Amino acid sequence: MKLISFDQAISKSATYPKRHALLGNGFSIACRPDIFVYGKLFERADFSKLSPSARKAFDALGTSDFEKVIKTLRDAERVLSVYEGAPEKIREAMLKDAKGLREVLVKTIASSHPEHPGVITDDEYAACRRFLKNFDLIYTLNYDLLLYWALMHTDEGEHPSSDDGFRKPDYDYEADYVTWESGQSHDQNVWYLHGALHVFDTGTEIQKYTWVNTGIRLIDQTRDALSRDYFPLFVAEGTSDEKIERIRHSDYLAKAYRSFQSIGGALFILGHSLASNDEHFLRLIEKGRVKHLFVGIFGDPDSSANCKIIRRAERMVQARKKSPALTVSFFDSSTANAWGS
Repeated sequence: MKLISFDQAISKSATYPKRHALLGNGFSIACRPDIFVYGKLFERADFSKLSPSARKAFDALGTSDFEKVIKTLRDAERVLSVYEGAPEKIREAMLKDAKGLREVLVKTIASSHPEHPGVITDDEYAACRRFLKNFDLIYTLNYDLLLYWALMHTDEGEHPSSDDGFRKPDYDYEADYVTWESGQSHDQNVWYLHGALHVFDTGTEIQKYTWVNTGIRLIDQTRDALSRDYFPLFVAEGTSDEKIERIRHSDYLAKAYRSFQSIGGALFILGHSLASNDEHFLRLIEKGRVKHLFVGIFGDPDSSANCKIIRRAERMVQARKKSPALTVSFFDSSTANAWGS
């Protein structure tokens, strides 16, 4: 298969009134490949508070993918539940390790994350802004701070302008954080579909940590919260069904889900493998109003991994049962230069 370039894809999408982006982990890997690939996270992870079996599960499955192991543990526990005589202690240990691995993943991302926005160069930020300005709405499945930093690195009045829906709370305008309320998100154009390191659900409200109100680096605020066993709003369940259950129990995540469900025009997917554990968003594309899907392919389009992505995207076209019809095109994701060439 011959891929078109990102610029060609942008030109091809010019006939649509709206153009949106869905960003996956490849967006962050393109910026700092030594940090955000799953293998690197696995190397840095501290498994000391979990059972030895939790660490061995990665070896047994031949993977360094946290979500794959979490999914497998939960699936295995469900299967064991139908076998008479299956040890209850084993099932409980599997669920405990699945939950623990989710927390290990959060802590590992926070501990290995770039320390501050200055680690990213001005040229990288400029390249990222050039990439992002192509889109009306930006959705990300990533937990890290890179997108937030890039958007905050924009001077007032400079494009792309961004609104993540967070505002100073009415009850405490001097608060160290900002809050999100569904009714104030009308102009929101940035959504963290699976949560983010700097977004916390306190049980009564959704808070976002900021640097401007405290003078403390966001990553340091997150690490401090983690040290006190406060965890970010973070969807890292193993399966798509488990993720959508988590999403439906959060006002913020549910509103993000509905926002993505409602988009039309053209949608660009960059840095995502269309894997089954995010099927809940792939099905929204199939059933939605997007007319043209542009899928980024990294590397050889004939590789087995990329052939799988291409087949899944083409099945979306076949699954669209109502108007408008869905068209899919594939572009070379390296030509997007999301963080520079």
